[in-house]
Amino acid sequence: MDRYVRAEDMAIRWDVSVRQVQLLCQNGKIRNVSKFGNAWAIPIDTPKPTRTGEFKPGRKPKE
Repeated sequence: MDRYVRAEDMAIRWDVSVRQVQLLCQNGKIRNVSKFGNAWAIPIDTPKPTRTGEFKPGRKPKE
């Protein structure tokens, strides 16, 4: 398990909330994650997911 970190550690590294990391894991935005009980195991070399930049349906772009 020394090649994996917890969601709390990844949140600090990526400067986001722990809940955001948990949601990324849950929604499949982070590859090769495993869940042990209620804790996520994330590979240590995983890059931070980026946004696609697309707008949600019905949302107008800023001018």
